[in-house]
Amino acid sequence: MYCFFFLCLSFTIMGQNGQQTYCNPINLDYTYMIYNAHKNLSYRSGADPAVVKFKDDYYMFVTRSMGYWHSKDLTNWTFITPQQWYFQGSNAPAAFNYKDSVLYVAGDPSGAMSVLYSDSPEKGLWKATPAILTRLQDPALFIDDDDQAYMYWGSSNKFPIRAKKLDKEKRFKPSEKVYELFNLQPEKHGWERFGENHTDTILGGYIEGPWMTKHKNKYYLQYAAPGTEFNVYGDGAYVGDSPLGPFTYAPNNPFSYKPGGFINGAGHGSTVVGPGSVYWHFSSMAVNVNIGWERRIGAFPTFFDDDGIMYCDTYFGDYPHYAPSVSDKEGSFRGWMLLSYKKPVKASSERENYGVKNLVDESIKTFWLAESNTDDEWIEIDLAKPSLIHAVQVNYNDYESDMYGKIPGLYHQYTIEGSLDGRKWSMLIDRSANKKDTPNDYNEIKIPKKARFVRFKNIHVPTPYLSISGIRVFGKGNGKIPKVPKNLTVTRKKDKRDVKIIWDNVKGSQGYNVLWGIAPDKLYSSWLVYGENSLELKSLNTDQNYYVTIEAFNENGISERLDPVSMEQDIK
Repeated sequence: MYCFFFLCLSFTIMGQNGQQTYCNPINLDYTYMIYNAHKNLSYRSGADPAVVKFKDDYYMFVTRSMGYWHSKDLTNWTFITPQQWYFQGSNAPAAFNYKDSVLYVAGDPSGAMSVLYSDSPEKGLWKATPAILTRLQDPALFIDDDDQAYMYWGSSNKFPIRAKKLDKEKRFKPSEKVYELFNLQPEKHGWERFGENHTDTILGGYIEGPWMTKHKNKYYLQYAAPGTEFNVYGDGAYVGDSPLGPFTYAPNNPFSYKPGGFINGAGHGSTVVGPGSVYWHFSSMAVNVNIGWERRIGAFPTFFDDDGIMYCDTYFGDYPHYAPSVSDKEGSFRGWMLLSYKKPVKASSERENYGVKNLVDESIKTFWLAESNTDDEWIEIDLAKPSLIHAVQVNYNDYESDMYGKIPGLYHQYTIEGSLDGRKWSMLIDRSANKKDTPNDYNEIKIPKKARFVRFKNIHVPTPYLSISGIRVFGKGNGKIPKVPKNLTVTRKKDKRDVKIIWDNVKGSQGYNVLWGIAPDKLYSSWLVYGENSLELKSLNTDQNYYVTIEAFNENGISERLDPVSMEQDIK
């Protein structure tokens, strides 16, 4: 069913009021896509976020979402359906805060485009300039301090990121001159290679999603590669002294990168100054179960070091972090560990090939499917030992939902209980009265409770099937933290884009964080590895030396790190 309505409707999402943490993927009421709307290809998606600050509030524009989201703190978001239906098919949008208006442009590779503007975006009121921009895919709008406007664009495995100057006095009329800025160089930049873990050697990667950030009179033109459906989708940056360059490739690219963990990807993003003057990078994360375009939104705190290097903090990037609204924490990792990983689990029912073990395997691509979607379905996880539980994230999956568009009135209801002995239960999270659409529902427990058993009871889902990709229980165990991994071996290949990293397994560990960077004090990239003692890293730049370290973790905490090791001494 398609839903077209023109009143400004609002649905508050993203957790409970007063939460001090958030957890990726963020809990938006994602829109069901209306293209590729074939039976059994129904899917939610949120991607290509353009987030801007306007009058101390924040607005998030997302591909084909039939509206946009509003927030006062970058933590709690409200969906707004505009009164003018300009946003129905908007693709890879651009937005910019200019004086007393929010400006908006949506990508359209085949037709004409208008610049929309609003001084009341919270009310869904917009006006449009005449359509004078044409055939721009993945646009990015930037207006410098001298009032000169620019439009960047690019989404191609052939053409570079390009730009035009815009004349604001003539309704943003573009210049005739096209500036070609830069393109992918996968022969030098390993992370720009196509495929899962950059392993496709036939097809070229896509350069897309430009976004400009000005910081301390430097211009950081960001771009995405190599493809939105892959675990290694990330964002890089070129840095210049002017909006049109010349630009220099950032040596730590990709600066936004999240290839491991529960949900992967951190590409085609936007960077905004949040509360406390902390930068945040919002980007696309891959689900890629029903179709490659099935995605979610992630949020990562972002920084500029003393040398002007831009980097995202994706460390434990899908575990609880302090929310943007919490002062002085800068979005840092909260320290709550995953208690549920590969723990014994049982359920009221399961269907063949979609077993209950998929709930605790830390992959958003696998899921449990119940026999029904009724209120007699339940799940029980045995944490093996009593642990202090701080938060739970319930990630719903769309299995043959056959739902399309922005559908009003969707909501999820459930309860989560805890028990020390499996017989006497107490309430941990009560969502029985929830009337909000919460497909990636994350909830803190106001007063943390100790439990060994955790039980989910379904009450209502808006979909025809009850399907969940992960119930993730966070907190602190009472056992020993793992020891430091030993015998770290780093072998950079003849193809300097690739390196093989091996270490000894640590008894009692759940997994490892491999951290690397361009200097021992600039280990800005990380890869969360479960159940393996090796990693093939194929994202390196050929002319750059790197340093790498490793740590082990489990439900009780994180080991110390090894001293960083140089990947190679003879880079020329």
